[in-house]
Amino acid sequence: MSMTERLALAALRKLDPETAHSLALKALKTPFAPNIAPHTSPALATEIAGLKMPNPVGLAAGFDKNAEAIAPLMRAGFGFLEVGAATPRPQPGNPRPRLFRLTEDHAAINRFGFNNEGVEAIAARLANRPHDIPVGLNLGANKDSPDRAQDYVDVLRIAAPFIDFATVNVSSPNTEKLRDLQGQDALRALLTGVMDVKGATPVFLKIAPDLTDAEIAEIAQVAAETRIDAIIATNTTLSRNGLKSPHKDQAGGLSGRPLLAPSTRVLARLYLETGGQIPLIGVGGIASAADAYAKIRAGASAVQLYTAMVYLGISIVPRIAHGLDERLAHDGFKHISEAVGTSAKDYA
Repeated sequence: MSMTERLALAALRKLDPETAHSLALKALKTPFAPNIAPHTSPALATEIAGLKMPNPVGLAAGFDKNAEAIAPLMRAGFGFLEVGAATPRPQPGNPRPRLFRLTEDHAAINRFGFNNEGVEAIAARLANRPHDIPVGLNLGANKDSPDRAQDYVDVLRIAAPFIDFATVNVSSPNTEKLRDLQGQDALRALLTGVMDVKGATPVFLKIAPDLTDAEIAEIAQVAAETRIDAIIATNTTLSRNGLKSPHKDQAGGLSGRPLLAPSTRVLARLYLETGGQIPLIGVGGIASAADAYAKIRAGASAVQLYTAMVYLGISIVPRIAHGLDERLAHDGFKHISEAVGTSAKDYA
């Protein structure tokens, strides 16, 4: 991390977290933003659902909710990006404050509630984006929608021409009863509707970490039946185990370091349930190449991160990609796909 980045992070941490987030997005659109080509190699070049990624390190949804900074984010070293979540109609989300730093835990709690400008505005930006790396959109439902399943279909129908993949997000804890859509029958109906309108757009599913083994098995079954293209494991957690921060009891989803172990366990369990037949993307608590490699060994074909950048800066992205390359070479893997799932039984 450069001295400039270190000073910028220190300054941002003195501000309200949501204000700091907004300023960070604005900073990305200035000449001071990083300009780093994604680190790649024959070992790191990744393909999921036909999408070619220079490396398997992606940006998780939630950082760039309204697709405002796609071009500069493409110059930060990521192999792919996910923006959103987008809902059919704009919505303000939950009242502020709704984002909390848990500095002692290297974590964050958010209860944003799918605040975004709506799919029409987001799709307009996506229509004019660069195409250097794959870009996906996280699909959401309006809080007051009478038919949330239809919301996902509507968002995808509008945005599909401008994105490389879509993620069905039924795992945010910040929209009341949204996680109920992870139930077997509701999920099957939802995914069937989405798959009917997806055309050539790959569809991913993002699940929660707060699932029993039986629920993971049900999701794996529905995923196979509906032939979705990948599963993202996982979203934020409602658990508060072992936290030290004064903000530990705030309502919302917990992300960051405490999520690493539980999200990796769900990932590994899912890999075993699917027999490695559905590509998995590991997210939750990644803050180093070692963390990312653990996700790969647990069953992930690619990874995503977000909260780590709050504490370690955006330069963490190329450092993780370089570190993965080194670990693969050290362990004798010629390609990252050879490492996927090799330790799944140890985590599950």
